[in-house]
Amino acid sequence: MFQSLCKFHRRFAGALLPLAARPLAFHSSAHVLRANYGSATAERRKFYQDVSISQGEGGLFEINLDRRKLKTPGGKLFTVPNEALAIAVATEWDAQKDTLKFYTMHLTTLCNTALDNPTQRNKDQMISAALKFLETDTICYRVEGPPGLVELQKNEWDPVMDWIEKRYNVVIGSSSSIMGPQIPEETKETFRQHLESYNLWSLTGLEYVISQLKSVILSFGLIDRHLTVEHAVLLSRLEEEYQIQHWGNVEWAHDYDLYELRARTAAGALFVNLSSESSTVKKKLLRD
Repeated sequence: MFQSLCKFHRRFAGALLPLAARPLAFHSSAHVLRANYGSATAERRKFYQDVSISQGEGGLFEINLDRRKLKTPGGKLFTVPNEALAIAVATEWDAQKDTLKFYTMHLTTLCNTALDNPTQRNKDQMISAALKFLETDTICYRVEGPPGLVELQKNEWDPVMDWIEKRYNVVIGSSSSIMGPQIPEETKETFRQHLESYNLWSLTGLEYVISQLKSVILSFGLIDRHLTVEHAVLLSRLEEEYQIQHWGNVEWAHDYDLYELRARTAAGALFVNLSSESSTVKKKLLRD
């Protein structure tokens, strides 16, 4: 039954599995599974056969590996707020083969972060941290040369800037100065009010996306579905891609970095969407 429930999440597997996000290593005890942070290449032999989800106290959903309950690095019971996110996390575990590649389990990592809140921040602090990126937003900083890159930034970044200024009725602007543009306080306040509409889980995912793209503007464009993951990542790497086209690159290294960033970004965006879902999966998802 689990296999049929998780089909909707598998469409994201190609983007998510290459991710090398901050990893987790897990070890089993007689009754529970506890998570500990490990190295970026942490792998272990698979120790379970069946993955399932169950609904526990307060309507929260739990992840079970051979009927043993998963726990967070901080020792909390691993619970998620809705069935959709539980299925997505369980799919990560179900997709593992003979060897567990913990660095590919990106949604699991984000859930652990939301549950344990290792930095002990409240919602206001998280919003302030996200808005801090606006002051150094990738697409607000423009180069003065070479002409080809100047033109590329104008052609590719200006439409996104126009979109977000119209979408939120704000002024942001761009600058070639090392100090960057002066973001009006009214703009910051508008974005703050918008971010207050997110719950703590969604903010965790959004902040993660912002940190990957180094851009609040591109992240909003992605979450609002104005940009695809591929387009948002490309725009965040515009200068690097320009240099590669002119000077070449180590092909395998470039491809790995690109796919890794796409996977991180996709995981964060998916986490935002799933953590905003209602407590049950829509029937149409179950029919997919």
